[in-house]
Amino acid sequence: MTLIEMTLVIGTMALLMGFAVPVVRSLMKSFQTENGVRSMIDAALSSARAMAMSQQKYVGVRFQKLCTSEDPLDPLKTVLDAPQYMIFIVHDEPKNMGGLANGFRAVEGLEPMKLPDTMGVIDLTGITSDAAIDELSELSDATTFSVVFAPSGKLAVHEVRVRNRNGVYRPNNTAGSTQTSTDDIFNSVDNICRYKQGMFLQDDYSRRNSTDNVEFGLGKEDSRTSLVIYELPLLRAAYGARTPWSTYLGKLTNETLYVSPYAGNLISSH
Repeated sequence: MTLIEMTLVIGTMALLMGFAVPVVRSLMKSFQTENGVRSMIDAALSSARAMAMSQQKYVGVRFQKLCTSEDPLDPLKTVLDAPQYMIFIVHDEPKNMGGLANGFRAVEGLEPMKLPDTMGVIDLTGITSDAAIDELSELSDATTFSVVFAPSGKLAVHEVRVRNRNGVYRPNNTAGSTQTSTDDIFNSVDNICRYKQGMFLQDDYSRRNSTDNVEFGLGKEDSRTSLVIYELPLLRAAYGARTPWSTYLGKLTNETLYVSPYAGNLISSH
């Protein structure tokens, strides 16, 4: 190619990219809205339902905040501003899950899907307290839940406890330990905070655990049939003002979205 021809090619490419940038920006902004997030969730639920029928297993979508803390003694201290993800989970046999009858693990080969930074999904079930929104364990509990489909494709209410794919209870990758896990999705507090192995805390930590005196809001619970999409700046403002949960949730109750029992898509409450 001559210099003139190369210059024309480069100029044409630059012009095309100039036209494309606004379109890409517009597309990205569309996902920052409630309707965009709803479309993402609908797509994820549809995929989970299809996998449940094809694999003839319980398959679901787990909503959970990324563990961004580096302090194993306080893994929830950054949960308010941590990004939230959708993770595909599948039920596994007890023999593969350390004897856990209701154990779920991340579906191999499928990466967690990050929700927009300005939006989040919350579960209103069980939150009736008038206490102020300042307990990170309550926030962790409210933003960590699952929607599960049965092998028939129907929405199911199934007890869920997620664990690493090795099935190890509270693995520790300290040198010489025999209870380790290399799972890069679900793992223990120590492995995530100390060894950077994993992204999300597994369900080995109940909300009330007098033995270990930890309250991470992560324990066995039934899968859910509804959810609410919220704006993170509003939750952050409520948290900063120590607004009562009842006051904050009262504004969200009318925005509850229900999962269709048979189709698996989200349905508005009004």
